Amino acid sequence: MRQRALVVGLGIAGMSAAIGLRAAGWETVVVERAPERRQGGSFVGLLPDGRRAAVDLGIADDLHTRNPADGGRAWELDRRGNRAPGLGFLHQPGRPAAVVRGDIEAALWQGLGRAGAGARIDVRFATRPVEIGDEGAGVQVLLRDGGTGEDYREEYDLVVGADGLRSDVRRLAFGPHARYVRDWGAMICAFQLPGQVPGYGDQDSIISARAGRAAWVFGFADRAPTALLTYRTTDVSGQFAGDRIERLRSAYSGMDDPVVRYVLDELERAPEFLFDSVHQVRMPRWSTGRVVLVGDAAWCLNLYSGMGATSALRGGAELGKALRNASDDVRAALTAWESALRPSILRHQRIAHLKQQMFVPSGRGTEAVRSFVLRLGGAARRRQMARGLSATSSIEHRD
Repeated sequence: MRQRALVVGLGIAGMSAAIGLRAAGWETVVVERAPERRQGGSFVGLLPDGRRAAVDLGIADDLHTRNPADGGRAWELDRRGNRAPGLGFLHQPGRPAAVVRGDIEAALWQGLGRAGAGARIDVRFATRPVEIGDEGAGVQVLLRDGGTGEDYREEYDLVVGADGLRSDVRRLAFGPHARYVRDWGAMICAFQLPGQVPGYGDQDSIISARAGRAAWVFGFADRAPTALLTYRTTDVSGQFAGDRIERLRSAYSGMDDPVVRYVLDELERAPEFLFDSVHQVRMPRWSTGRVVLVGDAAWCLNLYSGMGATSALRGGAELGKALRNASDDVRAALTAWESALRPSILRHQRIAHLKQQMFVPSGRGTEAVRSFVLRLGGAARRRQMARGLSATSSIEHRD
C-alpha cells in the first residue's frame, strides 16, 4: 500500500514537493487556501541549483525563460537622475534564468498533471488545515473547506507545510510566528509595468538606489519589465495603515528621478501589486515527527537573497529523493534531507544581509560604496564583452 502525504500550499515549494513525493511513490493530496491557482507574479532569477532541480523534477522543458541577450543592459542612476552603465541582477555569477513566478508555477502545474508519471496527485482548492495532530504512526489533520465551511478529518503518513512565510502548518505544529519570523525593517512593492521607462531600451534594467530606499526595473526579452520598490523603515506595522500608494509616495518623497516618477505613476494604474514587509524565518529544525516545512515556511531567504525560488525547487526535489532513498523510515529521510540542505540555506540567509545593502543601502556611506562597486563591475564587464567581440571579429576575419 502506498504511503500518503498532505502538501499544504500550491506554490513553487508545494508543487515541487508533490512532484518529488510522487517520484518516491507517495500518493499526495495538495491543499491550497486560494479558490484557484494564482498566476503571473514578478521577476524571479533562477540560479543553477534551481535549474538543476527543474531538471530533476522533469519540468525543465516546460519552463519558459526570458533572458535578454548577455543579460541585457543595466543602468545605474545617480542622485541627479543621470545614468551610467552598471551591473544588473542577471549579470551576477551563475547566469540566472530570468522568469516571472508564474513561469515556474505553470511548468510545475504541467508537471503535476503529467499522465503516467507515477502515483496520483489530488489538488483541492479553498482548503486549509485548522488542526494537526501527530500520533506517531500517522498525522491526523482537520481540514476546512472554504467553499462550504465544513470541517473534515483525514490521516496522512506525512504532512508537508509549503504555505509560505505566514504558514498555517508552522503555526499549528511548531508554534506562533513570532518565535521564528525575524523582521528586517524593510518593505517591498512589486508589479508588472505596462511598458519600459521612457528613454530606455525595452530589455534594459534600471537601478535608482539611495540611502534607505530604491527603485529597480527588471528587463525581460519578451515581456514588459517588472518594477520593485523597496525601502527601510523602523515602523513596519505602521506601513500597512492607510492607502498603500500614498504610503509609497511618502516614502519616496524627494527622490525625484525619472524612474521613480514613472514607477509611482504606473503603480496607481496597476491592476494588482504586491506590498509587504520583509522577513526571514529562522528555525532550529524544519521537521517534527511526521510534519516537515519546505520553502518560505521553513527558511524564507527573502527577496534580497535572490534565492527564494531556487531553494523552493531544490527543497521539494531533494525531499522526494530523501524519502525514496530511506524506504519506509520517514523520520530518517527528513533528518537526512535537512542535514544535506541546511548548510546551504544558512549560508544564503547570512549573505542576504549583504545583498540587502546592494538592493537598498542603509546609509549615505553604504550608498557611495555600493555605487562605486557596481559601476566598477559594469566597466569590467564592458571591457570583457569588448574583448570577446574583438576576438570573434578576428576569427571571422581570418576565416
